[in-house]
Formats: sequence, structure tokens, C-alpha cells
Amino acid sequence: MSKPDGFHVVTPLLESTGMSKRMGSSVYLKMESSQSTGSFKIRGIGHICQTIASSTKSNGVVCSSGGNAGMATAYVARKLNLPATIVLPSTTPQLVVQKLKDQGATVKVAGKVWDDANAEAHRLAESEGLTIIPPFDHPLIWKGHTSIIHELKASLTTKPGAIVLSVGGGGLFCGVMQGLDEVGWGSVPVLCMETVGADCLNAALKAGELVTLPDITSEATCLGAKTACRQAFEYSKRPTVISEVVTDLQALEAMELFLDEERVLVELACGAALAAVYSGVIQRLQEKERLPKPLGPLVIIVCGGGSVNWAQLLHLQAVIRK
Repeated sequence: MSKPDGFHVVTPLLESTGMSKRMGSSVYLKMESSQSTGSFKIRGIGHICQTIASSTKSNGVVCSSGGNAGMATAYVARKLNLPATIVLPSTTPQLVVQKLKDQGATVKVAGKVWDDANAEAHRLAESEGLTIIPPFDHPLIWKGHTSIIHELKASLTTKPGAIVLSVGGGGLFCGVMQGLDEVGWGSVPVLCMETVGADCLNAALKAGELVTLPDITSEATCLGAKTACRQAFEYSKRPTVISEVVTDLQALEAMELFLDEERVLVELACGAALAAVYSGVIQRLQEKERLPKPLGPLVIIVCGGGSVNWAQLLHLQAVIRK
């Protein structure tokens, strides 16, 4: 696997036998869990950090994160010899704090949810002259994420029947939509998956405008932005976009099935996308004729996640199944 920009790798596209059997048609997994930092975030973060490093003199970077954007920022900053400060909400697993410190980052904890950490990151940027690295809401982030679609275009012999992804603040979704436009796949349906209690995009679609959730009550804290970015909301109005929500339990069960079938441990946030197949969401959409049946090649973006290990899985099982 090559590193096109020195940071992210071209990830495997694997056919899932188990999921394909469930669907009755081919299911492919875009394995972003194979990235150096464990998630797709390295694509957009790598692109924006490289742009900043080459165009401005920076005292360092600061990023607010539920985990994965912070890990990507810390990794890239170390490669670019830039000081990095990562601001986390208190709900972030301890293993993430340690991984960030291992990358040489300064770690600060502020508030309970990402929005609180983001406010602190902006304060630090102002007071210490640091460059803000937004975790999802920036055109350079989206541009970096478009590389996923360009890789799919190079790997697949036909356009996907649909693409499934998890949505937090909307950065991956924006990059996918932009990438689909760039390669001439604008007609491909995109299924956006969220968990109950971290469903800011679904809530916005229902309200017809951007909304701010009162709190993040899902255990999928990496999906925990209380407000989606505006560009994600604009893309979500397209007729090709479908928004669905699953419970934390459905996302957890998807994590467990994926570990059994594909031998890869992913975060609860990623489980939301996997639940599209494992919990029958796509099959129900086909019954309602919102997706065709049979469906062409289904691509699930396995966004991965660096903030999960065996202990964290046991914790999630205890909390969600209590």
C-alpha cells in the first residue's frame, strides 16, 4: 500500500462473504481501519496540515477531537515537526489520551462533549497563536477525503449500487459527495448512518434546517457533534442521500458481528455504518423501494477508529447492555 501524500495509504477494498450472503449481492468493505492512525481522518487532516505547513509559518496546531481527528493531527504534526495540542472532551477513552501522548502531542481535556472541546481549542488558538485544525468542517478536509472515492473508481469495474458511511459532524460525508461528483458518480445513492443521541444530521433533515442537539447521549462519542456542518446539510437535501438512525445496541451488535466475521475490531461509531447490513436497514429500504433490488455493488466505508481496544469493547458491552 503506497502513501500518496506521505500520510494516508491506499486502503484495501475487500469483498465480504458474510455480508454479501446476507444481502444477496456483493458487499465491499473500504478498510479505512488500515490507516496508520486507525481511521479515514488521516486523509483530510493530512491534506489540510500539509497545506498549512507549506503556506504559512505556524507556532503549532490545535485540534478539538473525540479521538480520531486528534490522532490524525498528532501523527501528521509529528511528521511535519509541528507542535500539536489536542483538546478532548472528558468522555474520550483513556487509551486515546495515551496514544496522543505517544505521538508527542500535548493533551488537554475540556467539557463533556466535542462542542466544549472545540470552544477551548479556539480559545487556545487565539491566546497561543496556534493554527486551528478543524476536525470535519473545512473544504481542505473534504478535499482530502475525496481520495476514498478516487480509489474506489480505480478499483471497481462498475459504479457502486450505494455507498454506506457513518456521519458525525459530516466531514467524511462531504468528502464522499464531492468525490462522487468529481468522478462522475453523482447518481450513486449514499446512506448516512447515525446513532440515536448523536443524530444531528437526521434531526436537521427532519427539521428542515440545521439544529443543535441538546446533548450527546449516544456512547458513540466519535459521532458526537451536536450540530452537523452546513455543507453536509446542503448535500443531504439531494435525492440520492438517505439518512437512517440505529440504536447503540444495534451498532454494538454490528461491531461484534464484524469482529467475528471479518476479524477486525472497529469503534461503535463505525458499527453504525455496519448496522446498515447487519440490522437490515438496507433490506428495509429496498422493501420500501428507496433502494433498488437487486442492488449493484454495495460499498461500506469502514471508517475504523483508533479509540477502541478489548477493554473498551467490554466497557461498551457493559454500559449498553446494562
